Amino acid sequence: MQNTITRLPALHSFHIPVMGLGYTIDTPVKVARFGISSVVSIIQDHLVEQMREKYALQWGEPFEPIPVEDVDHRAKRITAYLDLLHRIVDRQIKQMKKEPFETGSDLTRYFELLPEGSPVSDLYHEMTRANGQSKKLLQDKLRELVVPGTIDVNIMTKLDNPAYTKGNTQLPDEFADAMSALRGYGNSSIASSIVFSAGLNPRLFSYASRFSDFFPDENGYIRKQIVLKVSDFRSALIQGKFLAKKGLWVSEFRVESGLNCGGHAFPTEGRLMGPILEEFRNRREELHNELLALCNATLISKGNHLVPAETTIKLTAQGGIGTANEDAMLREYYQLNGTGWGSPFLLVPEATTVDDDTLQRLITAKRSDYYLSHASPLGIPFNNFRKSTAEEQRKERIARNRPGSPCYLKFLSFNTEFKKKPICVASREYQNLKLKQLAKSGLPEAELKAEEERVMEKDCLCEGLSVSALMKNEIPDPHGLTAVTICPGPNLAYFSSTYSLGEMVDHIYGRKQVLNSTPRKHMFLNELKMYIDYLKDELDKNVASMTKKKEKYFSGFKANLLSGIAYYKDLLPKIEYESQTIRAQLKKELEEMEGTFLELISLKMPGPSVVVNK
Repeated sequence: MQNTITRLPALHSFHIPVMGLGYTIDTPVKVARFGISSVVSIIQDHLVEQMREKYALQWGEPFEPIPVEDVDHRAKRITAYLDLLHRIVDRQIKQMKKEPFETGSDLTRYFELLPEGSPVSDLYHEMTRANGQSKKLLQDKLRELVVPGTIDVNIMTKLDNPAYTKGNTQLPDEFADAMSALRGYGNSSIASSIVFSAGLNPRLFSYASRFSDFFPDENGYIRKQIVLKVSDFRSALIQGKFLAKKGLWVSEFRVESGLNCGGHAFPTEGRLMGPILEEFRNRREELHNELLALCNATLISKGNHLVPAETTIKLTAQGGIGTANEDAMLREYYQLNGTGWGSPFLLVPEATTVDDDTLQRLITAKRSDYYLSHASPLGIPFNNFRKSTAEEQRKERIARNRPGSPCYLKFLSFNTEFKKKPICVASREYQNLKLKQLAKSGLPEAELKAEEERVMEKDCLCEGLSVSALMKNEIPDPHGLTAVTICPGPNLAYFSSTYSLGEMVDHIYGRKQVLNSTPRKHMFLNELKMYIDYLKDELDKNVASMTKKKEKYFSGFKANLLSGIAYYKDLLPKIEYESQTIRAQLKKELEEMEGTFLELISLKMPGPSVVVNK
């Protein structure tokens, strides 16, 4: 019986974050038996159902379809799929424990993938040197120490559209997209974490309190833990306090770079990852104490079991990590409990699900092929890939004077500009209506063209981010669509091959180096450059329509970047994870970027701009 809410400690220091809708949809089946945790998107229940059928048949389990006519089909499909993943991983672990310790066996791979110097890894190496009965006893002990990676799930909180009957009657709130997905997870058998991303959703967060697995039992153990993906300390505190007042404990804050990430990007008004992590480092105890007091006060009022005082809050980070030294710096200097390695795993077929054509396009891609777009119907910047077949299809549709996508899944239908029932701005229906409206607007030609391009840049993500998994598994798409959207972080430009799981894990732990020859800045400087470029683009777009509100925003952005540059100047001498030569190079690159930034703001934002060290 466990006596704290902390599970058996993870043996790996990294996890594989959620990627798209389909790229990590079955990653647990591929890596969980090796102790590697990963995150599955559960928002696309049609894909979830298709993958459930595939794996049920593959593993000899009965498959009973859950039809869309069932009013709660979405939640039931998610529960059924997660339970299936749980059973498969459990079977894999039981089978693996019976294997011999010999070259090529999964049991041997399990221990060879572990980071050097960890207690379990040391015990494994001791076993390889032992003989006779001593060796057998050590092997038995190692088998007992095998722990699977967790099957974590992700819900993007903004994807919470209402559900309708076939007669277009709106169903109660609990059947909305994110609410149903949460119910599907809450009713599942797995003990893992749910990752809430994209900010506070009061209705969704409150709904979590309906499920007992989110609360501590009599031993302080929480079967289903809450992880918040956040961009800064303030966001963590606000969301954490909201949940704590419901008696819900946040077990982990997962800090993600605002721009140097995959998928949707959430620019932080110029607040850089280094200073953000520094604030977490300095205020971590304060955050823990405030949330613990609030959470336990609520639990006492409800007569529930309490979160133990010794419980810690995990802190992890992800976004743009590319080397073992960067990974070590994050974990050791900022005292993180772990890191997330996302986009590089798109090139690891043993870990993720990417169709062969898209995989080859990623392998041959250049840095310029990764860009920050406005393709998302959510109106949030979206990291995109120029060479994707979805981008080709979008342009081809425009050329045929048929812009927009058929909207079958409707997860991103939020716009009520033309219809009472929300429609998606990437849909053919919306773009046709909007372009007709613009044609009658009387705008000057150049302005009209720019507005039309903004409308037609939106693209379907519901199908595009999931179809690759169907193609890879030879599952026919019910709508005959084959255009793939993929959203890697720009960090993928420095990886140009396919890799085995062992090769990528060895790269993370510094046992191997798999980066290509493209010159690469330190992750912090890469992010700084992205923010400078982003500021320049935003200033250029708003130069003709600058308002007091925008001036205030840009002034804050400028101040945050200046403060961040000063912070990095102070940090450089402390980065002991790099050689003196590399630190000198980092210093030179930072000074050059500072010069570029000062020149930019002197031209576009006149005013004081002195950079000073803290």
